[in-house]
Amino acid sequence: MAGLAPDRHARVLSIIQTARAKRARFRDPVITMAHGAGGKASTALIEGLLLPALCSPALQQLGDAASLDVDGAELALTTDSFVVRPLRFPGGSIGELAVNGTVNDLAVSGARPLALTLSLVLEEGLDAHELRAQVDAIAAAAASAGVAVVAGDTKVVERGHGDGIYICTTGLGVRDRRARLGAERLAAGDRILVSGAIAEHGTAIMLARGELGLQADVESDTRSLWPVVDTLLDAAGDGLRLMRDPTRGGVASALNEIARASALGMLVREADVPVAPAVAGAAEILGIDPMYVANEGKLIAFVAPELAADALTALRAMPAGEHAAEIGEVCAEPPGMVLVQTAFGGRRVMDELVGDPLPRIC
Repeated sequence: MAGLAPDRHARVLSIIQTARAKRARFRDPVITMAHGAGGKASTALIEGLLLPALCSPALQQLGDAASLDVDGAELALTTDSFVVRPLRFPGGSIGELAVNGTVNDLAVSGARPLALTLSLVLEEGLDAHELRAQVDAIAAAAASAGVAVVAGDTKVVERGHGDGIYICTTGLGVRDRRARLGAERLAAGDRILVSGAIAEHGTAIMLARGELGLQADVESDTRSLWPVVDTLLDAAGDGLRLMRDPTRGGVASALNEIARASALGMLVREADVPVAPAVAGAAEILGIDPMYVANEGKLIAFVAPELAADALTALRAMPAGEHAAEIGEVCAEPPGMVLVQTAFGGRRVMDELVGDPLPRIC
């Protein structure tokens, strides 16, 4: 949108706003891989089919975890499925990913993770050594995250009907009393922080599959985020408005979801987004924007402006947080949209992901 005259710029934004304000509808005749990519097709599936049918107030919030009040105890509940291939990749494995991805949904919801349930769907012919390795990875990740696996289930499907292992998890946590989080708490001027360099997990998976003919020293960032959240709550307290872990669809999709939920705009400074050189190089060769690539050990935090510097200092003191950065701010206009301030001084709309340009990464 750089170079557009002001009146034309305003008309373009108005057209986009009108289109995006319409309720998502699910009209596709069949399910495609795009419905699992975290972009527009996923939104249509969730908001056009699942939410209207299930009618749960907790689901309508579209958060990372549901809030439950049980006899005065404030609990958080989340569930997730993991279908990544390959089962092992630089920096982690599907077993670690299943634990970390679930506890992270709790953590960014302001809940300290307590327990997990675990369901394993195994493909006939899976090597027993691989299964043992993944079970060991699950146990180690759970111990590191401070959670117990308290229930589970195992199923086996016929050869050729799975990718070795699929893992389904449910996580239970207790709300931290310091956390008052929600899209309704966002206000113009709030700062947008990321806890480290982005797009490492998705890039590691793409390279590990060996289908792209590229090699680079990139590892998944999969890890538990509760220590980071705990530190942020200490540093920013009530000034911490909202958090999100940008997994499927990356930072771009997470910001778009929050902009729509809050009816506020966001401005991201492209030059301030931290991306490791190897990740940036791979993305450039592949023609992929790192903002749409998945993360599994980073979070986005929205912080009141007067506390943003303290929060950023706290993030940079955490392991793997040395590249934490303030990347933008919340704006009153344009409502429900994310704009990018480009390195050349112009602005463009950062829309939701369209199609399925990436392999399964979680």
